[in-house]
Amino acid sequence: MSRVEVRPFEAADVPASGALLAERHRRHRKAHPLLSPRFETVEAAQQEVAAAFSMENASGSVALRDRQVVGYLIAAPRPGWGPNVWVDSAGQATGEAETIRDLYAVAAARWVDDGWSAHYVLVPTDSELVDAWFRLGFGHQQTHALRPLPEDPADSSTVGIRRAEWADIPALAQLELELRVHQQRSPTFSALQFGTVEERIAAWEEDFDDPDCVTFVVEHDGAVIGLAIGCALDKSSSNAGLIRPDHAGFLNIAAVLPSARGRGVGRVLGQAVLDWSAEAGFDCVGTDWRTTNLLSSRAWPALGFVPTFFRLHRTIGY
Repeated sequence: MSRVEVRPFEAADVPASGALLAERHRRHRKAHPLLSPRFETVEAAQQEVAAAFSMENASGSVALRDRQVVGYLIAAPRPGWGPNVWVDSAGQATGEAETIRDLYAVAAARWVDDGWSAHYVLVPTDSELVDAWFRLGFGHQQTHALRPLPEDPADSSTVGIRRAEWADIPALAQLELELRVHQQRSPTFSALQFGTVEERIAAWEEDFDDPDCVTFVVEHDGAVIGLAIGCALDKSSSNAGLIRPDHAGFLNIAAVLPSARGRGVGRVLGQAVLDWSAEAGFDCVGTDWRTTNLLSSRAWPALGFVPTFFRLHRTIGY
């Protein structure tokens, strides 16, 4: 087999790259049929590739063998993430996983020259493709996952779970801060900012009556000890493009007070969002978690969520 030729990505490469993306998605849906079938069509896939390349400061590379496109890679920086560049869910496709390493070698040279030292990539859970990225120095940072709706509602009669009320807002704000504190601690070390309880209370008061979201709380001895939020997955900007099924619910966040952890409260809250998603008429449910968050990375797979995409990350220069 002849070697690939890799050069910078050009607008004229969109049609052939879209065909590769559609084929990648068809293969991916064989393992994860809950994903949207829309992107199996070449037209829809081409639109996603074109959108990725139209992002401000987008660039990438394309691989050719015998003048035929056999792989592509596109990324663009995101505001608020420092000197970064992101390969989103439509930003790569190849029928030969090893080719992604050649594509990255060409594309990343420009990214680093432009000062973008933090590289993020959303990768479908294809073991060969993930392995190729690992051999480029990337690590597993985030998991995106889906699961079917529950067949029967869970029995929560013995648990103090209910819909949140306006009077719960101070407790909800405190729980949200507890979640951020947990994410900042070892081994996650998230860079999320704390804010203040007062700021979170104001945010809750502004959004509390949003009809598109639901908040559940678990109460014990008269005190709120946990919360979970459910909404449509299309409200999550981090679960966009090929990651997002057409009509899915979303387990947005869940938080439990440190003193109440280890009692199964998180599982009860997660199950409540699953049951609500079924009642609301969604087709499936999605969520995501930091892989280094020991609590969520164990709780959500145990609740039936199956990974569909990984976010991988590499920092240049260290």
